[in-house]
Amino acid sequence: MACLLRISEAASLAIHTVVYLAAHPERLVSTKEIARVLHASDAHLSKVLQRLARVGLVRSIRGPHGGFTLLKAPGKIALLEVYEAIEGPINSSVCLLEQPACKQGRCVMGTILREIYQEVEKYLARTTIANLKDIFASGR
Repeated sequence: MACLLRISEAASLAIHTVVYLAAHPERLVSTKEIARVLHASDAHLSKVLQRLARVGLVRSIRGPHGGFTLLKAPGKIALLEVYEAIEGPINSSVCLLEQPACKQGRCVMGTILREIYQEVEKYLARTTIANLKDIFASGR
């Protein structure tokens, strides 16, 4: 089945990881646990967590009882901040047809792509991790 819009595996892992951490604020969560719950590679998840730590979204505690925790309250973290920590700013001029520019100077898709990107960006900006943390509350 084709998908019109895609989010990279790394950005998806980052969003799911931050939501999972928000659902477990009372403890440090290990990379191994997150990888198991999300069915992800430990190595790939570790790279994602490093990027999240670098931008100040998560904190890493080393050691046998170490793990990760959020550095900000879930209500202060928008999905857009998590997404951009991995992918950078959203580029609303990206062509779904993978063309640098239409020869006619106008997009064959009209303005729909720009409008979709703007709507997605608005959703990501207004939706906080606190809005989603109940997804993992049952332990999934």
